[in-house]
Amino acid sequence: MPFPFNLPTTSSLSFRPYLSSPNHPSLPLTATTHRGLLRDILKSHKRLSGSAAGTHLPQVLSALTDYLPYLFALDAGLSGKTVAAEEVDVVLEKEIEVEWRPTIGSTALPLRGRDPPRIKMRSLESELCFVLSTLGYVYTLLARSRLYLLHGPVTPSPDQRTNAIVAARKHLLQAASIHQYQLDRVGQWTTPAPAVDISSGAVSALSSLALAEATLLAVLKDDPYPAVVSQDRNKNDNEWMIKAPDIPKVRAHLFARLCLASAEHARKALAALGCSGRINDLLLDYIGDLQKTSRGKACRFLAIDADLGGKTGEAIAWLRGGRRELGFAKKDGDEEAKRRGGLGGWRKQWTEKREDKKIERGGDSWGLDAGRLEEGRVIDMLEAKWVKMNDTVGADPVSKYSGFLPLTSEQINTQTIPASDPLLASMPSGREIHSVPPYHVPELDADVLARMRAPPDTDGLGFRGDEDDSDDEERDGSSHRAQDLPGAFPGSKTVSGSGSAYY
Repeated sequence: MPFPFNLPTTSSLSFRPYLSSPNHPSLPLTATTHRGLLRDILKSHKRLSGSAAGTHLPQVLSALTDYLPYLFALDAGLSGKTVAAEEVDVVLEKEIEVEWRPTIGSTALPLRGRDPPRIKMRSLESELCFVLSTLGYVYTLLARSRLYLLHGPVTPSPDQRTNAIVAARKHLLQAASIHQYQLDRVGQWTTPAPAVDISSGAVSALSSLALAEATLLAVLKDDPYPAVVSQDRNKNDNEWMIKAPDIPKVRAHLFARLCLASAEHARKALAALGCSGRINDLLLDYIGDLQKTSRGKACRFLAIDADLGGKTGEAIAWLRGGRRELGFAKKDGDEEAKRRGGLGGWRKQWTEKREDKKIERGGDSWGLDAGRLEEGRVIDMLEAKWVKMNDTVGADPVSKYSGFLPLTSEQINTQTIPASDPLLASMPSGREIHSVPPYHVPELDADVLARMRAPPDTDGLGFRGDEDDSDDEERDGSSHRAQDLPGAFPGSKTVSGSGSAYY
């Protein structure tokens, strides 16, 4: 967690044939240059993997933040709005044609091992929405890279853990703000979205998803149990040899309500994606697991609250209900689940080991279960501890002097474990902790906008990127290869005027 989004790529584009500005003639050309730089960085990022992609994210963020003010200036000029208290006049010469490659939805299923085809769109609004979506993905990936510290080979200190969670939460709230701003713009469209990625349902789901993840991080900051479990399974950690981990008391009931609020946001995201058309199955599964994880955490905190009140039996029932919410157990009294418990336990252990291997390797494959396995480990740890305590029978403190005496009810610690179904039906409502901050539209500085009044330095179409267009390569590759001599040096041509190659 969070979800490992793939960043979209785009085709080359020059704004000069489509847009002109009589009072700021250099604006379309400068916007083209910044777009070409962004296009090259996105294509370079696509070829990276693992930790290299994580370290490359600040460059992608810098390219996006440099390009967006010029793009918003063009949009403001077309809409008759001012930029930095200055009127910008932009004229639409002809309809803009731009192509972006979708990442969370596609109108056609791609071939195995190949990316989905790019979608051609005909408006500056589509360009703006895809750039904003990419910016939201980048902030989510930055949050993901910060949280990897919690699962790395070195156990972080409490201060490092807190700083990583706080930074990741800020990134997720920024992503939610961007997607909410997108939703406000998309809601004003009178025609259907040209791509699923920028449809109202998908954008609404992305905003709800980022808010759900940020809400869970607010709980994780003060939740000591995941850190204890992570430290216990870390082979490189030796702190357990020195002292036992400190587990402070938590505000259990409040955290349970926050987790339920996160589950509600995840439910809204699933509902919004259900109306958006074809969506990436990995994203749908992740949001479903996030909803399960949030409800499972809520059950755990309600169990902690019951245990602090001396209700150990009810606490164990809450834990078993939480395991059911995570999808790791059947209903109480299910005989078939008990009969197949051995195979199910083996499968769960194998899945946990595979997830540990993914975390060791890093990359994009870890955390796709939204923390569901980790929460299951925490519940297993607490249940084993509390069941052992609940099954303990106290001894009479004077028995060593007067022999063994009959045990009274006060000396027996065992409590009856109730069924989980009535407890799950009585779960409280969620409570919000975050409100989505408003997105501040970036503007060009007054001095930068003043320089746009100068005529362009070149008569060309502007820098559109050094990277080759992959789609053009696929279309033109067959014609180039047909002219090469089989077995000859690259660049050798067929004999002029003959219909076949000369050997």
